[in-house]
Amino acid sequence: MTVADHHMVGEVGFTAWKSSGAKEVGFHQAHVIEHARKAFFDYPAAAKGDVAVAELEGRIVGWGGRENEPNHISDIWIDPACQGRGSGSALIRYFIERIAADGFKVAKIDTRATNAGAIRLYERAGFSIIWRDEKFDAALGIPLEKVHLEKRLG
Repeated sequence: MTVADHHMVGEVGFTAWKSSGAKEVGFHQAHVIEHARKAFFDYPAAAKGDVAVAELEGRIVGWGGRENEPNHISDIWIDPACQGRGSGSALIRYFIERIAADGFKVAKIDTRATNAGAIRLYERAGFSIIWRDEKFDAALGIPLEKVHLEKRLG
């Protein structure tokens, strides 16, 4: 990801967040929307981990990140208009390969329990749900039901 990509990464992430959370309680509150927008547009410049973008026809259509824990995929966001074309799967494969190359035996990922599309994608990639619980999302300032998934490597 280059500095020139930052705006598009923010746009893709925010658009995907709005689409995936359309039915989520609390996601229609103005302050939650503003917190999410700010987080997505600030993220590229502040990212400290491994960030990768997915492109189709020369345009960024998705991105993912591996931050905080080296065996944790922190983000996968795909433009809703481009979902189902393999970009999410490609990003997951990329991060799993990096995690395995770093010597970890387990890859981890979290998502909202209401994000059925993401859960299906992660399960197709070999992840299994380990726990489901309500967690406070500090970035949004609201509690969310989350799921934690893991995949054994090697």
